[in-house]
Amino acid sequence: MTDLSAIYNTRILELAAHISGAGRLEHPDATAMAHSKLCGSTVTVDLKLDGDRVVAFGQTVKACLLGQAAASVVGREIVGSTVAELRGVGAAMRRMLKDSGPAPEGRWADLGVLEPVREYKARHASTLLIFDAVERALAEIEAKRAAPAEA
Repeated sequence: MTDLSAIYNTRILELAAHISGAGRLEHPDATAMAHSKLCGSTVTVDLKLDGDRVVAFGQTVKACLLGQAAASVVGREIVGSTVAELRGVGAAMRRMLKDSGPAPEGRWADLGVLEPVREYKARHASTLLIFDAVERALAEIEAKRAAPAEA
């Protein structure tokens, strides 16, 4: 099993200390929250899209270091991302943690620092909260767009 020092390393501490996108948006297209019953962590996100691309993002993160580190990377990289890219990154994180898949690549490569978490199933939920919240917000936007316009 991975040593806990591999999980709570200096890079994770640095990411958690500098969460990008902290704060809320005044007029988001959607707001969504994800909560871990196991540890009590909560992440709330606000999203604004132009077409299928994120143009504004805000978040409040009340989570452990792992959740904070993941939220930090997402907050730094999300603006300019497409809906498909965000769903792909979330899927890659789930595969990395649950199925020993590879870490995300490209501008999302910093998420690889969380790879040792795969050995600690109890930490998966808090690490994935940001992805759960973003995907819920995306689903909310898509549902609003699909709903018939009121006359």
